[in-house]
Amino acid sequence: MLPMTQHVTRPRVVVIGAGFAGLNAAKALANAPVDVTVVDRKNHHTFQPLLYQVATASLATSEIAWPIRHLLRDRKDVTTLFANVSGIDAASHRVLLEDGDALPYDTLVLATGARHAYFGHDEWEPFAPGLKTLEDATTLRRRILVAFERAERETDPERRAALLTFVIIGAGPTGVEMAGTIADLARDTLPSDFRNIDTSKARVVLIEAGPRVLAGFPDDLSAYAQRSLEQIGVEVMLEQPVTECTADGVVYGGKKLEAKTIIWAAGVRASRAAEWLDVPAERIGDSTEPLAI
Repeated sequence: MLPMTQHVTRPRVVVIGAGFAGLNAAKALANAPVDVTVVDRKNHHTFQPLLYQVATASLATSEIAWPIRHLLRDRKDVTTLFANVSGIDAASHRVLLEDGDALPYDTLVLATGARHAYFGHDEWEPFAPGLKTLEDATTLRRRILVAFERAERETDPERRAALLTFVIIGAGPTGVEMAGTIADLARDTLPSDFRNIDTSKARVVLIEAGPRVLAGFPDDLSAYAQRSLEQIGVEVMLEQPVTECTADGVVYGGKKLEAKTIIWAAGVRASRAAEWLDVPAERIGDSTEPLAI
């Protein structure tokens, strides 16, 4: 008689977040003897580098977002869950979900990305939304296009000028891309669509607290980017931090600029994952690698 064998459960890996890091973590485990659960509060993966093109009506949402289940459909070892994580019980190795359920794990991979940072001025967010999600992109697209529509009907010159002024705060990659694409939209795409306004006269103002655009890039590339922006009409304001942001515009360098469309691209902070674990977060918070515990 053969001896009875004990049932062995495969190790359970839970990946929180289905962005680049989370999907890469799941991909790396393709040949590992583990069962993987990918949890995300969205049911789609977004290609974030192209969000600015959705925000400026250059691409449709379907061109940069794909269902997570579809991306992982051939992975029988992977279970995809659409859920919102509320916390982590590290002592009992459980991921706590907002609906009251919990996921047991042997290894936990945190790939939750980052969110906007307003440097102590969270009250600015309603007036200056950022660009991190598909919803952010469609919100900005609506604000940008509606500004032109309202300017078409506005008879007061000052109110029309404010509607045709677009302020981007922060000259990192997102800010530079947004400024350049809005300028192209106003000068190349929209002029023939309107009768009462000249969209090519729209002001696009890029405000940066630091001494140059694209501070993380080499000096020559930064200078090239600034020249390219200025050649298409973008006004680049350097070393002038924003000190006030309202529904009517911004104050920077002691000057007030009336503008009805403001876009925040000045910084990010870590997601709530650090709070779940009661550990310090990175100051920048936007790590390209997942954290496994």
